[in-house]
Amino acid sequence: MNIQWYPGHMTKTRRQIEADLKNVDMVVEIIDARIPVSSRNPDIDAICAGKPRLIVLNRADQADPAMNRRWAAFFKAQGHAVLETDAKTGKGVNQFSPLIQEALKEQIARWREKGQVGRPVRAMVVGVPNVGKSTFINKVARKKSALAGDRPGVTRGKQWVNVDQSLDLLDTPGILWPKFEDVTTGMHLAFTGAVKDDIMDVETLGCHLMTLMSQRYPEALKAGYKLAALPEREEEENDVAYGYRLLEACAQKRGMRISGGEFDTERMARVLLDEYRGGKLGRFTLEAPAEADQT
Repeated sequence: MNIQWYPGHMTKTRRQIEADLKNVDMVVEIIDARIPVSSRNPDIDAICAGKPRLIVLNRADQADPAMNRRWAAFFKAQGHAVLETDAKTGKGVNQFSPLIQEALKEQIARWREKGQVGRPVRAMVVGVPNVGKSTFINKVARKKSALAGDRPGVTRGKQWVNVDQSLDLLDTPGILWPKFEDVTTGMHLAFTGAVKDDIMDVETLGCHLMTLMSQRYPEALKAGYKLAALPEREEEENDVAYGYRLLEACAQKRGMRISGGEFDTERMARVLLDEYRGGKLGRFTLEAPAEADQT
């Protein structure tokens, strides 16, 4: 996997976020509901420990509704507030500010006791690239680009966005990216288009997605490509080999052939990725809460 690391840059970003935490009341973490494990930075829990957290399951409209409920329960069990959104259309965004007020109601009550009536909640928004963080902020702030004003201890250039009288958002600068400790994380990010397909051969990527779909959503795979049944997986057959046979079966159904009569599995792999990302095959979640416990 040709993913480059810049430890110095990562260290600088982490220090900046740690410094900014002193000036916020809550952390809002945006993740991709389709891949809740792979789209999280594993360092966020350590960096933001001690701060109330709101987990935003973005792109929930493209994820399995039943799995959205399971993931919401998983994060709530960890003590976090949870919001399902589709930042692109704005679905769920209207619940954002009220949910923050509810999550911090005890803190807000203490402010009132001290005479700090009307003090806005200050929330920091974090998330790895391509989870829809910028789109989410724009929807919440109704595309406001004005700064909310100077904040004590915050250096110039920080982007504070005023949502309403009760809420200011701090958009975290710099880039936080998950650690690619295994190939699976990179593949899952590639499935959703969060990283370029060329992290590996597109045909190999298609093989892995086919196999994963056959394991988690076999009926949707059969319906999407009009397969009467999925090929039997042979004993000791690896994911790529089995996925290739699935690509061949689907290419045959779609009439995809190259010169010589062979099935065009590379084209089929590209079609699969396009149709998965476009939601044409249905709503799928590729990771379960049990997998988060293993990380």
